[in-house]
Amino acid sequence: MKILHFAILLLSVVLGSCHTKSGRTETQVNQETLQSAVIFNADSAYNFIKQQLDCGPRVPGTPGHRVCADLIVNTLDSYGADTILLQPTVVENYLGGKMPIVNIMGRFNTDSARRVLLIAHWDTRPWADNDPKIENRGTPVPGANDGGSGTAVLLEIARLMHEKRPDIGIDLLFVDGEDSGRNEGWGSNEETWCLGTQYWVNHMPYSGDNFPEYGILLDMVGGSNAKFHKEYVSEQEAPHINDKVWQIASASGYSKQFPSSVQGGVTDDHIFINRAGIPCIDIIECGNHTTGTFPPTWHTMQDNLSNIDKETLKAVGQTVVNTIYREKN
Repeated sequence: MKILHFAILLLSVVLGSCHTKSGRTETQVNQETLQSAVIFNADSAYNFIKQQLDCGPRVPGTPGHRVCADLIVNTLDSYGADTILLQPTVVENYLGGKMPIVNIMGRFNTDSARRVLLIAHWDTRPWADNDPKIENRGTPVPGANDGGSGTAVLLEIARLMHEKRPDIGIDLLFVDGEDSGRNEGWGSNEETWCLGTQYWVNHMPYSGDNFPEYGILLDMVGGSNAKFHKEYVSEQEAPHINDKVWQIASASGYSKQFPSSVQGGVTDDHIFINRAGIPCIDIIECGNHTTGTFPPTWHTMQDNLSNIDKETLKAVGQTVVNTIYREKN
């Protein structure tokens, strides 16, 4: 998943801390700890990860994938989503294989004039091609962090909205077919990734006057001792959203988990959402490890529940919750 843009990484190192973009609007947030009206429950989010892993690998076309789709839909329904949209289709991966996928969207406060889009991919990689054991590299990845964590945060936010709705409209988008892309060779091979999102942007449930104001993508947001730098593509395409979210993270007491430095760009769902006209950032763990760009569990059989950190889930989840509940319609 998500190949590093090497040229972008080098550029970000050269630029250092100078990220100002013409026309950028700074969002000022009180740096005292925010008093959260809604409390994100990391134990509940952790349990949502476990429920996904109990389905088995969520590889498109497998029984575990079908069971997990039902889990997401039933959870959104139980928490009172105003509308649940299913977008089934068949796509072709870079190996020529046919993949039956389904994007799932739960919409809350559908009449609101202002909307925010929250995104996570729920599928898992068919092969643990980064595993140190060669015999594991054809085995589907468990996907606790990569796939499971972002989905769990969105499901926990759905639970919170059942208890207390924000002032604005929220669309929870669970995209499929993200993690079956080409990992070998030079370059990002971006068209082989994010297949569900590429389909979704051509079939969005929006017209010109009801686009979400911005989007936040959550990917690999549950790793142990994770840090979330500002991702480079997000900083170029939606710097004001980066500023907003990182300032809220700091004001919420999570500056340790959300350092303000910029790391290299990654191929992820937000690239295609930005191109569709919705400013979108990516909260993703990258650039923190000497062993590689992503966590050492990335695309390995170690991407399991034992490597999920509730403190990380709390930092990310509470930051996103504080962001959307501060917005006024």
